[in-house]
Amino acid sequence: MSNLNNILKRLLKQPTAPFHEYHVRAEIEALLKKCPHVKLKRDRFGNLLATYKNGKAKSKPTWVLAAHMDHPGFVKPAGSTKRDEWEFLGGVPQECVEAGVKRGLRKAKGRIATWDFPVKVTNSRIEATACDDLIGCAAIVMTFLELARLNIQTTVHAAFTRAEEVGWLGAWQLAQKWPFGKDSVFLSLETSRPVNGAVMGGGPVIRVGDRVSIFDSEAVAVLMTTAKEQGIRVQRCLLDAGACEATAVQAAGIRSAGISISLGNYHNLNDARQIAPEYVMMDDLKSLIALMKALVATKHDGIGERTIRERVEMRMAEHEAHFKAGSKLFK
Repeated sequence: MSNLNNILKRLLKQPTAPFHEYHVRAEIEALLKKCPHVKLKRDRFGNLLATYKNGKAKSKPTWVLAAHMDHPGFVKPAGSTKRDEWEFLGGVPQECVEAGVKRGLRKAKGRIATWDFPVKVTNSRIEATACDDLIGCAAIVMTFLELARLNIQTTVHAAFTRAEEVGWLGAWQLAQKWPFGKDSVFLSLETSRPVNGAVMGGGPVIRVGDRVSIFDSEAVAVLMTTAKEQGIRVQRCLLDAGACEATAVQAAGIRSAGISISLGNYHNLNDARQIAPEYVMMDDLKSLIALMKALVATKHDGIGERTIRERVEMRMAEHEAHFKAGSKLFK
């Protein structure tokens, strides 16, 4: 993964905010435009869609890897020409935002402004203003580049979405005109606050669900099975301190699941409720990329290795004689 550090630095330095994801989108396009077997397009909402297709092989199900391109930040109100007029979009308490501004942490770029923290990438840790969710974007880009480098024959899709931080708007619009087929499964790649036993450095978290909904159980089973087979360290937790795009897409009737990397200083708030850079652990990200490569290169029998129906029917056949013998003794 010699290119990973470069990808991280290129993406994490891009300013972004809800509805103003153009810098990030342009950088992703630049990173993937020469990647073999990859085609890019934009939907009507401005989401960036990508497909890696090499040969006729495809995983079952076909996965749609997704990450959002925005992060809580300041935007100019529509039509405003005033230099110091800003509106903060995203889930951060107003008093914390104001305290950050007073500390001189706001940095403007055009019609958006972000917190002014440097990008730091080491062998153990990644720190930046907006790990959420540019880390997810970097994971997808790196996965596609690795698939091409290894000449893996498979088909996998990706969606880089807009305006997640104000209510999953990009993901919802994507789901309304779903372009990826009925047999595909949406997989949200996020960074999230570790709760309910999740720990930083413990591997990516395969989400049972989030604060709003529970995710597709058979898709979760495929993720867990793939990790076990490949010897990839993962965690399985209910991350209910927030909600992710899998909830929105699932509500539109599309099978969905989620994986998260544990995030420090979620939405730029440290334990003292002060504005600070976000951070994640490098090993968690590398494990996520390894899991994605294995996942999309693997064929499964349907959504799971065995569906619940198959498991129960197999057990029923196995114990048929006991069922009949015991049933005769009932009066």
